[in-house]
Amino acid sequence: MDDPGWSSVANMNNPMKPKLALCNFWEDITQIKAFAFRHGFSGIDWSFDLSCLPATPLEESKWVKKLSGFDSLEVRYHCPFYQIDLGHEDPREAKAAEGIFQRIIRLVSKVDGKYLTIHIGLGPHSTEPLSWEATIANLARLVQYGARKGMTICLENLASGWTSRPHLFEKLIRGSGAAVTFDMGHAHACDSVRSHSYSAEDFVAPHADRVANAHVYHTEICGIGHVAPERLEDIQDRLAILEDIACMWWVLEVREEKGLLQTKRIVDEYLTRSESYDKSARQGPLTRVRSHG
Repeated sequence: MDDPGWSSVANMNNPMKPKLALCNFWEDITQIKAFAFRHGFSGIDWSFDLSCLPATPLEESKWVKKLSGFDSLEVRYHCPFYQIDLGHEDPREAKAAEGIFQRIIRLVSKVDGKYLTIHIGLGPHSTEPLSWEATIANLARLVQYGARKGMTICLENLASGWTSRPHLFEKLIRGSGAAVTFDMGHAHACDSVRSHSYSAEDFVAPHADRVANAHVYHTEICGIGHVAPERLEDIQDRLAILEDIACMWWVLEVREEKGLLQTKRIVDEYLTRSESYDKSARQGPLTRVRSHG
């Protein structure tokens, strides 16, 4: 399945800058939008709260009207639901999870949403009650359901569980047809990378053309959450991966305002340096000599 929004190896030299998005920290759309414009963000990564999904047609209509307030800001969607798994070994649990995701897909389609990120095995020990075969089959069916609604379903790599192991993550992507949301902080924190068995790049290399989104921050620490980078060197190599595969949607996934703005400053520094290097490379050494003499 091809989607014009997915990155492409053919676009690796695309000079366009990625869109930088922030999460929906506040309920007030006006407040989120004002913060985004004030600090140079061009998108919103909207995470659903399972406890307060619209439950009636009237509530759905209110939600649609609310989201329309973002106007020119692109919005993509995220389901960070604990232990709501398509591949639960209990078919009733798996069916209930599928129903929740289908309901959200239908809701997002009403605001013309194009991307929805989901998780497999989010929560402590949450891969233990999962069936590998059911996970792939049910995820593939959800990907097809999303496609019929004009939506790309993306699977995120986590810091633990099946999706924290690049070889298993690759099998899930290949077997289901899902796109990828590359979480660089989870990649940094997972045992597969910390043990030097794999690198962060191994989460994207087998399917570079399917990486639709990135979550940008330094690392995740149990009990603390997402940690902002302190300096460019903390995330420079992982930002280079995103640039190399032409991933154009970078969510700065730090929920504390000071850390978020610090991450934004560092990402802007990277993009400015990268743009300067690209201009220099395009100019060429002979041209540069001539321009100085």
